[in-house]
Amino acid sequence: MSQSELETLRGRVDELNSEILKLINERAVVVQEIGRVKEKSGVNRYDPLRERTMLDLLKESNHGPLPQSTVEHIFKEIFKTALELQVDDQKKALLVSRKKKAEDTIVTVNGEPIGQGKPSFVFGPCAVESYTQVAEVAASMQSKGLKLIRGGAYKPRTSPYDFQGLGLEGLKILKQISKEYNLGVVSEIVTPGHLEEALEYIDVIQVGARNMQNFELLKAVGSVNKPVLLKRGISATLDEFVHAAEYIMSQGNDQIILCERGIRTYEKATRNTLDISAVPILKQETHLPVFVDVTHSTGRRDILLPAAKAALAIGADGVMAEVHPDPAVALSDQAQQMNLKQFDEFYESIQKFMNTHHIHA
Repeated sequence: MSQSELETLRGRVDELNSEILKLINERAVVVQEIGRVKEKSGVNRYDPLRERTMLDLLKESNHGPLPQSTVEHIFKEIFKTALELQVDDQKKALLVSRKKKAEDTIVTVNGEPIGQGKPSFVFGPCAVESYTQVAEVAASMQSKGLKLIRGGAYKPRTSPYDFQGLGLEGLKILKQISKEYNLGVVSEIVTPGHLEEALEYIDVIQVGARNMQNFELLKAVGSVNKPVLLKRGISATLDEFVHAAEYIMSQGNDQIILCERGIRTYEKATRNTLDISAVPILKQETHLPVFVDVTHSTGRRDILLPAAKAALAIGADGVMAEVHPDPAVALSDQAQQMNLKQFDEFYESIQKFMNTHHIHA
């Protein structure tokens, strides 16, 4: 074969490559449109019967020289890519995504703008046990100029025999504390049935880690006009976490604070493993403010401070931690709550750290 013949054939291959590429992209556009139609109709994107029918038709039309196995392999890859395109389209459309809203969402609670650049803090006991207990913590918080208190009235526990919280009575205590100490209340709601009665008493609805994929609860809190603090599930991927937030926002409530609180790994040195890299990823991919719960992620008082510093340094919009007047007699999570003296030292150290590193813009 002469050099000119070789160049001619190579030129034809280049032309065919371009034609194939054009056709594959045209096919991709059609497949994306099919995906949008399926989404509107509630039809499953992946249809194995349809895929098998297309492969059979292609093999019937194949007269070589490519063997049938090669044809099947090539088109399976094309089909796979098309399905991934449909999934990517869905992700692009997420209401919580930066692609949907470029600017940061600011959630204002008790006059405190969360997500505006200045870190916010939520402190308080693991569980509401009495008025006196919560009031002691509230007084310490008020003296520091803090605005947001946490406290569990409903406590989903691993064991059914552990303290489950005071329920409605606990919410009433939190409401009284809120009025007396000018503190916004963050408290967990565990079932849609408790939501209506709780709205009167709390300022932020917390959806706990165990309920991150309680979809009926997510839809319920999404339908009310009240900020939601959504905690990441202990075994949830970031994609699952973001989609849990999407459940809430899809119902009309865009006042959502995401909270990284540690995930379950094989490590036993801490209660959970703080996934600190989740903070910049969530900040980059969503427009929602991001908190870090250093208490539940570590389960250790002795490392609350470095964990909080890490959270603030990496860009978290706020830190959550637990404080109890006397953790030794607490009805839940004794080992991880700070007493009031430790709380003073913790907050003072955090303020120094923020001033030194100019984390207060």
